[in-house]
This record gives sequence, C-alpha cells and structure tokens, in this order.
Amino acid sequence: MQDRAACAGRGDLGTHEVQNQPQPRGGRDLWAEDAALRSYAAHHGGRMDALARAGAEYGSEALLEAAAEARRDPPRLELFSRSGRRLDEVRFNAGYHQVMAAAQRLGYAHAAWDGAPGGHVTHAAHVYMLNQVEPGVCCPMTMTYAAVPALRHAPDLAALWQPKLLSAEYDPAVRPVAQKRGATLGMAMTEKQGGSDVRANTTRAVRDGAHYRLTGHKWFCSAPMSDGFLTLAYAEGGLTCFLVPRWLEEGRNGIRLQRLKDKLGNRANASSEIEYAEALACRVGEEGAGVRTIIEMVHHTRLDTALAPAGLMRAALAEAFWWAEERAAFQKTLIGQPLMRAVLADLVLEAEGALAAGMAMAAAFDRPDPDSRALARIGVALAKYLGNKRCIPVIGEAMEVLGGMGYVEETPMPMLYREAPLNGIWEGSGNVICLDILRTLAREPRAAAALNALLDGARGGDRRYDAGLAAHRARWPALPDEAEARWFAESLATLMTAACLMDTAPAAVAEGYVTSRVAGERGSLPGSVAGLDVNAILARFRGA
Repeated sequence: MQDRAACAGRGDLGTHEVQNQPQPRGGRDLWAEDAALRSYAAHHGGRMDALARAGAEYGSEALLEAAAEARRDPPRLELFSRSGRRLDEVRFNAGYHQVMAAAQRLGYAHAAWDGAPGGHVTHAAHVYMLNQVEPGVCCPMTMTYAAVPALRHAPDLAALWQPKLLSAEYDPAVRPVAQKRGATLGMAMTEKQGGSDVRANTTRAVRDGAHYRLTGHKWFCSAPMSDGFLTLAYAEGGLTCFLVPRWLEEGRNGIRLQRLKDKLGNRANASSEIEYAEALACRVGEEGAGVRTIIEMVHHTRLDTALAPAGLMRAALAEAFWWAEERAAFQKTLIGQPLMRAVLADLVLEAEGALAAGMAMAAAFDRPDPDSRALARIGVALAKYLGNKRCIPVIGEAMEVLGGMGYVEETPMPMLYREAPLNGIWEGSGNVICLDILRTLAREPRAAAALNALLDGARGGDRRYDAGLAAHRARWPALPDEAEARWFAESLATLMTAACLMDTAPAAVAEGYVTSRVAGERGSLPGSVAGLDVNAILARFRGA
C-alpha cells in the first residue's frame, strides 16, 4: 500500500536534498570587499572614512531588501484625486524612499560641492556603489548633483535652491521648495520631433513680468517627482534654459504628467512625458544661451554615466564569482576550472578598466586648473562611450556563469542585464558621444593637449602600449571623417583606459588590459604570455 501511494504521488518523502546550490549572498560591504575601488579612491584623494560608511550601508541587508521592494512595486501615476482635481503625482514604494533617504544622507548628491577635497572622486564612488544596489534611485540623485553648476548662471535662484539640493535630508513632501528640508532637481530637454537635436524643440517661453510662461511638451522628463526641472524653451532671444518649479507658493504649477514610460529596466525610477501648460519658469543664464547653460549639467551627469556601467559590471561579476566559488561541476568548483578562470579574469579587466578611467576623470573634475577641466571634458565622454559599450557583453557573460539561474528573476542578473544599455543612451547615445568627441578635439585645443599629455605620460611603461599609441596616431594623423568616429573613439578610449590602469592598477591588471585590449591578444588568457598572472587578476577582484 505504501509503495502504491508513493507511486500515485501521495508519499510524504521529499525527492532530494538541496545540494550544490549556493545560498543567496545576503548583505555585504561594498567598500570593504572592493580592493580596486579603495585603491582608486585613495590614489585620487577620495574621502575614505565617509566612503567606508556608505559602502557598509549601501550593501546592508536592509537596503538591499528596500531596493528589491522598490523594483517589485514600481511607481504609479496618479493624475486625478477622487474628487476629480488634478494631482499629477507619482507614488512610490516605501523601499524607494528608504534608498533615496540613505543616498541623500550619505552624501551622494552633495559630497562634490561641500568644499572639502576629493568631492567628485567621492561622489563617483557613491555612483559606482549605489548602482550595484538600485540604479533607479541614481537618476534623481545624479541630476540633483549635476544641477549645481548650471545654477551658477542664476545666482538668485541658486541662493534659494542650492541649500535644498545640498541638504543631507531627503524630503519627498509635495510643497514649494522654500518650505522643504531638502529638494531634488530633474531635467526635461527631449522632445518627440528632435531627440538629441534640441534646437528642433518647439516649446515656447513668453515673458510674464520677471518670469516666463512655458507652453509645450517634453517626450522624456527624468524623475517627474522632482521639485523642479531644468528645461529648454524658445524665448524671444533664442533657445534658453529655464528652471520650472513643480509647486508654487500659491499652488500647483502648470506641469501636467501625460504618462509614465514603460521601460525595459530602471523600473524603480519613473520617467514620463510632460506638458507645460503656461508653466511659470525662471530663466537660467541669458536668452539664447540655453545649450551652453544646460551643458554644464549634462557634463556632470556624463561623469555618472561613465561610473554607472563600472558599478553594474562589478555587481554582475560579484554574483558570478560567488556562484563559481560555491558551485561544483565535474568534481571541481567552477572557479577551479581553467576556462572559467580565464573568462572571469578577462571580464575583471573590463570592469576595472571602466572604474579606473571613471575615477581618473572624477579626479580631473576636482582639480581647478584649466588643463584638468579640459581633460575632464574630453575624458568623460571617452570613458562613458567605452564603458557602456563593454557593459552589455560583460553582464551577459557573467549571467551565463550562473547557467539557467542567471536567467531567473530571483537572482539580480536579469535586473543588471536590463540596466546595462541605459547609461549608453542617457546623456547622449553612442553616435552623439562620438561626434561630440570629434567636435571637442577640433574646437578645444586644450582638451586635445591634455588628453595627449595623459597618453604620453604612460609611454615607456609597456612596449605594446607604446606601439598601440603609435599605431593609433599613424592611422589618424588628423581627426577622421564622421563615418569613422566610432572606431576612432573606441581606439582612443581604450588607450586612455590603459594609461589610467598603468598609472594605478597592479601590474597583472594593467598588463592584462594592454595585452588583451591594446595589443589585441585576446586569447592570451590564461597563461604566461607577457607574464600575465590570472591568479593575481582574480585575487584583485576578490579583494586580496
């Protein structure tokens, strides 16, 4: 009878014990376990104690769970109240607010502007770590950070807004900025008909006393729950930058939310279409100088879009390492298999290269001299382009390490894979960035000179790097035609990344990058070609 019941599916015995399945990772210290981040932060003058506190909290069990809840319960648009009055509000899960509050308190948005040394390097490390936890909250935090230099073109506005933007308190209350403990600032530039060509915008600005009234439509408004938005509209004097507050002292401003975008990833963050219905706006900068004014904000947000892919790659590789160290196949752990070690070491080089380049450019943002500012202008575009082009395949390979489990939503890999393309689109997609690189090198001789100084400073450290730099310059003795812009930018960004690694990284990492990326000997890992040390590359990632 017992055998017959069991065959009928009524037995009480389990089919097997769970073996060879790693336990979920749980909380972790994103600072203590990342030797590469600590070394670059120290080398470039980051605030080590503050970053240690941030890394421990960002990786805590509580914040990881809050981030997961924010993704499981995405933002909802509430256009009207029960009585039919317009609300134009976005509602968020409590987990979203919890992560936002932590980021604001720990210094994500304000560390760069408090006057202490190493501000942008410290901010860059925040971007890198928080993207490993919940990239959706990074968007409003990044724009809040990046709005500060743009507001310098409007001192009266800065006097009101800047203390709120730099507050350590997160205040999501719906009220005018003067009544808030802290504030966030978003951006709304893109229109349907123009996209990156913002001069094709049709939004109009008409004077209303000391201010303006805006009428028009924006196809992408990042973080529509922000307390205000920097935006572009045509005034009498041409395309102009404006700050549009969401709330006025007398009530709601003329900003109407149309719908939320149903995005591939970045699900915890809201992105929307908005309409300006004679919205009151304050001018930032002179009429007709809109692009020149708002580009200050874009320049700083690009720094974050260069660091974000480094953080996403780090998160994916951390999961891959955890799985490979805990799971066995063919009587060996995966990490003990020569081919797996080769793949992981190769991916580490890509992730650390993105981190090295991004942190070096953050350091250039911190230095006040004109040459460093020029280097930041060109270098951040190169770092953004290359890091984001590498991010998607790196995360795809890391996902594959987990096999079928890498494709399961209970792991972070699908979320990371959906996030991978985003920063390559934000603040200028690949073609836009490559054309911008050509324009910068053509129009700003100081930027070209500063970049060449960085590249030449690494000469003599590795003959293959020297050969690669010479080959690049021989191929392009002058700037290329637009059709070659991508190949030119990729080559130049790879050389810049190699130079940054040779300046700071352990020899095994720098030599591995030069061998595989500059010299093109991609198949040399693992082995002893050029003295490469796969064990040292893997140990670097593990924090040894």
